[in-house]
Amino acid sequence: MEADDTMTSMASQAKPQLIVVLGGARSGKSAYGESLAKRLAGEAPVLYIATATASDDEMRERIARHQASRPTHWLTMEEPRNPASALLTTAAPVALLDCVTLLVANHLLAHVDDHNNPNVKDFTSAVAEESVDRTIGDLLDAWRAQSSTLIVISNEVGMGVVPPYPLGRVYRDCLGRVNARLAAEADTVLLMVAGLPIELKALADAWQREAARRFGAHG
Repeated sequence: MEADDTMTSMASQAKPQLIVVLGGARSGKSAYGESLAKRLAGEAPVLYIATATASDDEMRERIARHQASRPTHWLTMEEPRNPASALLTTAAPVALLDCVTLLVANHLLAHVDDHNNPNVKDFTSAVAEESVDRTIGDLLDAWRAQSSTLIVISNEVGMGVVPPYPLGRVYRDCLGRVNARLAAEADTVLLMVAGLPIELKALADAWQREAARRFGAHG
């Protein structure tokens, strides 16, 4: 069965699906997530959960472009730090969260601001990471409690250079752990490369079977 046919068949399943779409910058992850949401929802509205904040002119322009590209009947809720509330208060057969990348950044930066930290290089992460963990836990709980399929967009940030400052390293590590947590829960995990979707979970399952054949079951 083709990957897109598999996605389409999910819409008819009783159990709500969790689909994670990962990728680097300009990999096509948001566009693919939106096209997938359209296929799964059909004529029904999609709940679009936006985590971006209009912090400067460039971000305002990006937000405007994204808004203009979405169907007019979609429901948009801006939840930069608490996407679970959108799932719990707005009913839709498919929800699209774009993106976890900014969600994590919003929590970390809010922690810096809340503590009036004058020097980002002295940033400490424990409280901020606990806040992120709670937010992701709330999101997963809300998804389990609803009948919506949830598509989550996130960046894969672990393949670049090591950030030269503490806040950047905390962000990279925190987002990597969040991506792994979501992927472990997900029914489908896609990696976008040059606009092409690669289904990771099926590949990982196939490799586990092959690894057991080659090396024996692990203890």
